[in-house]
Amino acid sequence: MPAAHTQQEARPFQFQPPIALAQADDAVVRIAGDVACTGTLIAEDLVLTAHHCVAARDDQGRTLRRDVEPEQLSIELGGDYLPWGEVTVREIVSPDCGYTSGDGDIAILVLSRRLIGIPTLMPRLEAEPSQREQVIPVGFGRCALSPEGIQRIRRLGGSVDAVAATHFVGVTSICPGDSGGPALSQERGDVVGVISASVMDADENTAGTSHFTRLDIWRELFSAAREIAAGASPSELPPFRSCASR
Repeated sequence: MPAAHTQQEARPFQFQPPIALAQADDAVVRIAGDVACTGTLIAEDLVLTAHHCVAARDDQGRTLRRDVEPEQLSIELGGDYLPWGEVTVREIVSPDCGYTSGDGDIAILVLSRRLIGIPTLMPRLEAEPSQREQVIPVGFGRCALSPEGIQRIRRLGGSVDAVAATHFVGVTSICPGDSGGPALSQERGDVVGVISASVMDADENTAGTSHFTRLDIWRELFSAAREIAAGASPSELPPFRSCASR
């Protein structure tokens, strides 16, 4: 019956991966949809990613000013070539900008069930990244000259060179498919930003100017995602999608 099915989906699920998940990077997951992207498990039922990764597209591949339906997305678990598990999405929490990257390039996916036993990474919401702080991008991207197939990789990191109102900039290595992945603080290990855009070529060892969405200016978005994961309707919450004040 539908009511029983809904209740079953809401229960926590104990995943048993083929090997023990002991490293923080296991919180970095692959997002399969119209485009392939990366995300970060920041709670048992929340995945942080880039807004342009979940924006709808027309038949010509042009980005529309709306998100895809949540059921069009799948979260793939595991860091190797093939996932050992998949989870569906029940809600997309995003701003009313950032559909093509730039300002507002952040989204939080509410999962259909909690993932028990998988590491999560802490987003830094209390402060902006520090100037010269060393950050490491992590993603499932692949450059044209990459010798391996698609898998989770820690990229060549770099320092935070500039902090703007909505993003920060550093020179790092990024490949297509890394979008939405975390920029990890080398010192603290927390997530300081979301991979948004980068100057790339075919070589994964090339470092270029990369833009990362700041997290600390989107506290309302994170709060709304937690409330929705707990059962609240988006219409019941204070406004959280506006980009006007950023």
